[in-house]
Amino acid sequence: MTSRSRLACPAPRRGALAAVAAGLAVGLAACGAGAGNARLAHTEASGDGVLRVGLLLDNSGSQVYLNDAQRAAVELAVQQANLAGGHKGRPIELIPPAPSTDTAEAARQLVAAKADVVIGPTDSSHAAGAIDVLDKAKTVLISPANFDDELSNYPSGGYYFRTSPTESSEGAALAAVAKSGNAKRVAVLRQKGSYGQVVGGVASSSATASGMAEAGSGEFTGHDARAAASAALAAGADAVIVVARDDPQAVLAQVHDAGVPGSKLVLSDGLIAKYASGLASGALDGARGLVPGLYPSAAFQTEMLKQAPSLIDMTFAPEAYDAAALAILAAGAAQDDGGPSIASHLIAVSGGTPGVTDPGKRQKCTVLADCLALESKGTPIDYDGQSGPIAFDQDGGVTTANFTVFRYSADNTARQAGTQAVAR
Repeated sequence: MTSRSRLACPAPRRGALAAVAAGLAVGLAACGAGAGNARLAHTEASGDGVLRVGLLLDNSGSQVYLNDAQRAAVELAVQQANLAGGHKGRPIELIPPAPSTDTAEAARQLVAAKADVVIGPTDSSHAAGAIDVLDKAKTVLISPANFDDELSNYPSGGYYFRTSPTESSEGAALAAVAKSGNAKRVAVLRQKGSYGQVVGGVASSSATASGMAEAGSGEFTGHDARAAASAALAAGADAVIVVARDDPQAVLAQVHDAGVPGSKLVLSDGLIAKYASGLASGALDGARGLVPGLYPSAAFQTEMLKQAPSLIDMTFAPEAYDAAALAILAAGAAQDDGGPSIASHLIAVSGGTPGVTDPGKRQKCTVLADCLALESKGTPIDYDGQSGPIAFDQDGGVTTANFTVFRYSADNTARQAGTQAVAR
């Protein structure tokens, strides 16, 4: 994750829910894909018989609410697995999380507590510190929220995975949304900075690759988007993709002041929020925007609220649940709780490209208890979870990204309007 605004929907809601369109080579030559990649290794049992799951909760300040959803989701997965028999007949242990922004120190504490797998962290900038500690301990790390593409190239020994999309996959999805609206000429307006450069750059290349002409694209600094938006209109763009996350309301106010109608707008997830009277009436009428991942099912929301009745936000909950579920299933497939065994079975149980541990055809399953029951019978499984199909690649990333599409109405409030998937 990188800090960005989120859609303020009625609780419980789903904020940042994910990869990449064909031709987006995101780290396929990464360090993790070479020698010493635990994801592709032959392993022998190395566990002590007890599967232990740790949590890295690194949010603070205005983002602290993100901890609650991830904690509850992992607790739910562990609880459900234990009701189904645990790991090899023994309860799976959840190490009590201690929220901390010193991610490396928190990782060291989890290693000392004998964690076999760790779920987290949220912030991409904290991931390297955790990886550096956990790969040396041969402890698997699965983040539900790291978006930074560069983490695919970060040396982890094959112990790093993520159930979240990358920023480049969002760029491909934005272009797909514009294409689905029958756009022929598209302008990509990107805010200066790494987020705009990555997401906007891929949106541009994906748009042209899909047959749309790029017309009037430009970069703007801060919220000063009016000139760029005016240029897009002058160039005859019939879809205007806006990629920004800083000062989103001010950015969109300037885009509106430039005369761009909401019906032409396609917004990155950093711009999705409930603006209501914060913008001129009708400013976003017809605008579409993306949030990574799938909106939580009613059944999942119900189970989450049983676990944490005061929960008001479910951002990253499906991804955190799936991270824990996959780790549990990988341990079950390996019949071992050791980190190397879990790492070497995650690709297979997620439905990714068959690796050395894959025995062949796998049976699809979507409910953790059902998947565990299949494993107990010796049936190889392919888990599709709350965040959609995962299918890890050799770099530990998802190979199909699902996004929830929102559409704004005249009151400048967004409502769920469908989904958009992109695949590498």
